[in-house]
Amino acid sequence: MILVVGEALVDLVIGADGAVTAALGGAPFNAARAAARLGAEVTFAGALSDDRFGRMLAERLEDDGVRIVEAARTHLPTTLAAAEVDASGAATYRFYFDGTSAPELSIGVLGEVVDADVVFTGGLALVLHPLADAVAALVVGLPSTAVLVVDVNARPAVISDRAAYLATVRAVLARADVVKVSDEDLAVLAPELDIGSMLEAGTRVVVVTSGSSPTQVVHAAGIRSVEVPPLTAPIVDTIGAGDTFIGAFMAAWTGAGLDRNDLDGDIGLDRVERAVRAGHAAAAIVVTRHGADPPTTADVPAL
Repeated sequence: MILVVGEALVDLVIGADGAVTAALGGAPFNAARAAARLGAEVTFAGALSDDRFGRMLAERLEDDGVRIVEAARTHLPTTLAAAEVDASGAATYRFYFDGTSAPELSIGVLGEVVDADVVFTGGLALVLHPLADAVAALVVGLPSTAVLVVDVNARPAVISDRAAYLATVRAVLARADVVKVSDEDLAVLAPELDIGSMLEAGTRVVVVTSGSSPTQVVHAAGIRSVEVPPLTAPIVDTIGAGDTFIGAFMAAWTGAGLDRNDLDGDIGLDRVERAVRAGHAAAAIVVTRHGADPPTTADVPAL
């Protein structure tokens, strides 16, 4: 089972023509759906409002086969994000989270759901409090068998205390097995954190994505450059691309029946590369669709 911990929110997508549409989102929310749509057993632990948007988020998760931790429900309004999409389809985000649902997750809720093969977190879950405190406490108490996957997904616009943010990231990376960062994430973390310092902190594998450029897999056994396959249709937008990538990565990992020991050595590097290729295949589909609409196994039979 994959346990996904983090935010679910609503994106107000502002197109290049100024048109605004509401889309259900949040990086962990998207990753949970992507993994579940590809056949993984997924539980989502994130604060969901009891307002209309919150009910819509819950219904979308359930429709995709994701189990929801009901104890995380809240009366606070749903967190909003404004996603401005330019002519190329790239999205820039601004978040509105004060007094809203996403930050309101406690370790008391997470303490009930740590029996997972893979635990995933990242993004705003490393920034917003008390959510970030709950994640840090969860990581410390994880069983030794659980694979911890972290998508840094840095959002500089919401990092008000850089020192505190970096301290949380370092604490989580010290237990992380697989860390996904984009080239943009690395730019935000520099100069305090780079790939070398992540590995020194305890991270076992760093996966670096860079749009359509090859993905770099940095492992104790070596470095692999994994080509991104060409698209079969034009890019519509990039919303949810990274989330779909990591969701498919986790679905491929658990679908193959792999555990923490399977990350070791040369064969571990081979296995990570195969999971990266699964992530590429899924992400190549989602960017040809509007919003975060991850593929299913019917869309990607090879997965």
